[in-house]
Formats: sequence, structure tokens, C-alpha cells
Amino acid sequence: MIDDIKKRAMHRTSILEGQLRGLAKMIENEDYCMDIIAQSRAAQRALASLDKMLLENHLRTHVTHMFEEGGPQRDQAVAELLKAYDLEGR
Repeated sequence: MIDDIKKRAMHRTSILEGQLRGLAKMIENEDYCMDIIAQSRAAQRALASLDKMLLENHLRTHVTHMFEEGGPQRDQAVAELLKAYDLEGR
């Protein structure tokens, strides 16, 4: 894993842990629904940000190598990305 991306991804997971703990506490305390939804949406955005970082790392490392190899490796890289984003068979 690329060092910079790893650091940012680990930081993002720490933020997510705190957001999820906060979300659980809000539900337990029966906070106002719209406030809970706002917290949930923030966690979803943080997860999407993490996904982008992980995808960047995968493209810069594994996929680059797989495309350089060509043939079945290239096909596997494409298939993995399609599967990851539920695009296979479309």
C-alpha cells in the first residue's frame, strides 16, 4: 500500500469509528431523527471517501501491474473493478 494513502485511510477509519460510536449513542439516547440521519449521512460520506482512497491505491499499484502483465491479468483487473462496483454483466 502506498504510504500516504495508508496514512490517510487509517485516519479516515479513526474518524469513521468515532462517527459510528456517536451514531449509536444518538440512537440509544433517542435523539431527534433528523440529527441521527445527518450523522449517518456524514458516516456514509466518510466511507465513500475511504473507498476513493482505496481505489486510488489499487489503481496505482495492483491494476497498473496487472495491465503491464496483460492477457489474463489485465482481464482479471477489469473483472475485479466491475465486480467491486456491481457493474458486471451489464
